[in-house]
Amino acid sequence: MISFMQLRIPNVKLAFLSRTSRVPLYRIVLSLPQKVFFCAAKYSESEVDGSFSLRLVPPTLVAAEKEEAKAVLTLFLKKQGLSNALAARAINRSESFIDHLVSRLHSVHKSRYLVGRELTTLEIRDALIPYLEALHEEYGSILVDVVESFPNPPVVEKIEETVEKVPIPVTPASPPSAVLDSKKLKALARVTDIGPTGKLPPHILYLVELGMDIERIRVITRKFPAFAYYSLEGKIKPVVEFLLDLGVPRSQIPIILSKRPQLCGISLSDNLIPTMTFLEELGVDKEQWAKVIYRFPALLTYSRPKLRATVDFLYEMGLSAECVSKVLTRCPNIISYSVEDKLRPATEYFRSMGVDVGVLLYRCPQTFGLSIEANIKPATEFFKDKGFSMTEIATMVSRYGALYTFSLAKLVLKWEFFLTMGYPRAELVKFPQYFGYSLEERIKPRFAIMTDKGVRLLLNQMLSLSEDGFNKALKRKLQKLIDN
Repeated sequence: MISFMQLRIPNVKLAFLSRTSRVPLYRIVLSLPQKVFFCAAKYSESEVDGSFSLRLVPPTLVAAEKEEAKAVLTLFLKKQGLSNALAARAINRSESFIDHLVSRLHSVHKSRYLVGRELTTLEIRDALIPYLEALHEEYGSILVDVVESFPNPPVVEKIEETVEKVPIPVTPASPPSAVLDSKKLKALARVTDIGPTGKLPPHILYLVELGMDIERIRVITRKFPAFAYYSLEGKIKPVVEFLLDLGVPRSQIPIILSKRPQLCGISLSDNLIPTMTFLEELGVDKEQWAKVIYRFPALLTYSRPKLRATVDFLYEMGLSAECVSKVLTRCPNIISYSVEDKLRPATEYFRSMGVDVGVLLYRCPQTFGLSIEANIKPATEFFKDKGFSMTEIATMVSRYGALYTFSLAKLVLKWEFFLTMGYPRAELVKFPQYFGYSLEERIKPRFAIMTDKGVRLLLNQMLSLSEDGFNKALKRKLQKLIDN
């Protein structure tokens, strides 16, 4: 007969099993928050809930995004120290979790899918990495078990032999690394503690009034425990009012604080305002601060040497002061790219292809945040395998800088459909923007309409014109056929 003695500690249930035999057993049963294992949960960085139906997304796109989610998860696991083999094994065992990541992606970017716009590789990565980091922060070394066991809490069993013939008594055990340490536990408790007045702490009430629910505040606190101790009048409120004065919509404040809660811990007079002045001197459009901060709130937390190094690199690449200003305003997260590890290697690669790097940096700086080995080189090889010369590929990249920000899976799907359309390959060199349009929402429907009318438009006419312009172009073509 097996008897169970249980000891509860936060988030963990230790079940000690003893027998009259010489082999006592114990196992650790992780009691993980149910919200992590419920795809329709309200996500911490999204303003929409998870009820967005996968049925609204074409199966081919879902399949492509699953491959992207696998790639993101693989890279993340490798960064945590897993070998290629262990990461690959974890991915093969994590089909349900991959589906969960895709579901989360659709919830976070629901509005994009409803209008038929597909996400780039960078957008997918930016949506999933913070979520994976939050899970890793909470579950530490058992993250792989969480991923593989999804949607069920993992059970890690361990069997040990002993010469003792009597059950081992239960003794207090130190929580494993998966359990939040005491500092985080205290911070989390502070978020929901009811004071003598019967209310939540003033700074928490203030944040709730701004539109942040308690769960979102808890997620921020798990990632950054100091946030729970920021005073309302001395830290949080001054920063929020400062952002509102800059023109940041009230509805965006929760998102900004979720992305970078450290902003509330930075002195306005000593750090934030001087950093903004410095960035304005470097080229950031002061009339666009609301948009810049919403896009990349971490910009205000970088050191001046780091800011200067990136701007100096942009000038080195031949960008004018006006172009530098526009790059920093449109894509402030370029500051986060390491000059020596990201920007310079990407520059050398694109130059070797014959691409005008200055033009590419201006048109699509996000491209320089991609991995050369994982994203850029595979895309180049893909086009070479399809018969494009290096000169043609360079032309396509120069004309459409975002070309390499799409996953290989999406490029393949659109290439395969292109082959059925009867256009010469040269049309793609002239109009590589083809790869940026939604296959199901734009390309296929318009091609079907055009084919049904018995006319043929240039590829760019078929896709880039507005609905009204497209219909007018079809009528003109039909009229020419009639006149002839």
